[in-house]
Amino acid sequence: MSILIKDAENSEDIYIEGNHIKEIGTNVTEADKVIDATGKAVLPGLANTHTHGAMSLLRSYADDMQLQEWLEEKIWPVESKLTSEDVYLGTKLACLEMIKSGTTVFADMYFHMEDAARAAEELGLRSVMSYGFIDLNDADKREQEIKKTKEFVESVEGKKLIKASLGPHSVYTVSDEGWDWIKEYSEEKDLLVHTHLSETRKENEECVEDTGKRPTSYLNDLGVLNERLLAAHGCWLTRQECKTLGSNGVSLSYNPCSNMKLASGGVMPFPWLDKFGVNVCLGTDGAASNNNLDLFEEMKFASLLQKNNLWDATVLPAERVWRLATRNGYRALDLDGGVLEEGWLADLIVVDLGLESSCPGHDLYSDLVYSVNGSCVDSTIVNGKVVMENRKVGGEEKILKEAREQAKDLVNR
Repeated sequence: MSILIKDAENSEDIYIEGNHIKEIGTNVTEADKVIDATGKAVLPGLANTHTHGAMSLLRSYADDMQLQEWLEEKIWPVESKLTSEDVYLGTKLACLEMIKSGTTVFADMYFHMEDAARAAEELGLRSVMSYGFIDLNDADKREQEIKKTKEFVESVEGKKLIKASLGPHSVYTVSDEGWDWIKEYSEEKDLLVHTHLSETRKENEECVEDTGKRPTSYLNDLGVLNERLLAAHGCWLTRQECKTLGSNGVSLSYNPCSNMKLASGGVMPFPWLDKFGVNVCLGTDGAASNNNLDLFEEMKFASLLQKNNLWDATVLPAERVWRLATRNGYRALDLDGGVLEEGWLADLIVVDLGLESSCPGHDLYSDLVYSVNGSCVDSTIVNGKVVMENRKVGGEEKILKEAREQAKDLVNR
């Protein structure tokens, strides 16, 4: 299929053939699909590098609680009852929300991932997915987790939009032996590894008590810090840990809204990470702790939190934040996207510049980061296919209805 996007305010005409950008500034005047972008901007799609998509069913279910109470009293009891249908419908809801707010690829870690993959495929959204590996130092459980991980990896081999990764949950839920297996299997299959790292002070303190090391040093000694690792949060990193992450080529997903809402306390130290070459990208975390999956909103909070925390209004300016949400995210997921260039993946969005929130329009990047939200996205293109046009996604009413019914059933089981 071919697509021609013409008359955008910020770009020459763009011609898409198959799943790549074929030409920019093209003389092509006809295509299978023509999008008139008059009064709009064409931009690379956004990459949400840390989500638990199916937790959309738990949006607003348990708010304004301390983290440990939130987990132990609300989230874990409900998650123990999760079915494949919950994950399928919850992930469909998450995909719908992300498509409508300009996300074209997301990194997901959860359970029943074959069903999560089915949901993303049906809506045409690109994803890097991992089964959440948790063995709790139990040898029998570890074997079960290895089996489930392998089954998921094999289930998505050859799929166009779904790419498998490995999902060891954290240093406090995965044993040394579990991490050793993750490292070996990642090398064998050349798979990305997606984990949580230094999200809370408690995590750091307990890791030191149990191992004598902080989480970053612990993982470094296990040999799992490398260019295939995508770590989420990083709220409690020291300068030396940032240097260690950078020297090993690790990517770090910054999740400011979730971290503030759950009062993680620490703030991801962007200047240190940047200084030492860490590829910092953006994620929303799950909708149960955010409470939305809108990366436009996340970009604004990402910048403002850094400025306020460091008493420096020049930190993380708008155009730089935009790069975190686009090219850096695609790089973290080992995908050739997130930029508007010939030969790159045709994962693009068309943004309406005629809204009051972007008027008068002095600076495009400032408007994108500080002024608008995801409702500015008019059309979304993933892998050379239009998955939303004029803010309409096929079957969205049914997705919303089924998600409401499923969420009510889940919390009342």
